[in-house]
Amino acid sequence: MRVYLPATIEMLRKLVADGKLQPPGGTGFALTPALRESYISGSTEELEYAALMDAARASLRLLSDDEKERPRRVVISVDIEDVTVRSDLDAAVVKLSGPVLMDDVAAVHVDAEEAEEAVRAASAVIDAADLGDLDAEFALGEAEDHELAWYAPGELPFLLELL
Repeated sequence: MRVYLPATIEMLRKLVADGKLQPPGGTGFALTPALRESYISGSTEELEYAALMDAARASLRLLSDDEKERPRRVVISVDIEDVTVRSDLDAAVVKLSGPVLMDDVAAVHVDAEEAEEAVRAASAVIDAADLGDLDAEFALGEAEDHELAWYAPGELPFLLELL
């Protein structure tokens, strides 16, 4: 199963250095049956993109917890089978039983530098957006207007060196 893990730049550094990473709370996002049922239509690719974007929003929460963290959304795409679907939490939520290994990583998605201002603003108001604050939702939309760049696992050391 393709699982999208919310992360930060520092978490990427840990993954590269240690060869494994324990996602916070063991939480990831995936194309679950509940997510598929929540959409009237959509291809598998479109629904997986929705799960990826859920992980990108969760990355904003990780950024809001650490003011020293570089303001870029990070999503780690992994292929693993040992997950438990947690539709009681949200349609795309899955729980992992343990750490993910570098060998499990299929790709990494990271904001470009030009997204940093919008991401910083969105991470500061992510909770308010969840509660329906229209200004906060606008700030969140500004961040989501930036597409995440795609990196192969082998490119991670070079990406991190350039940051």
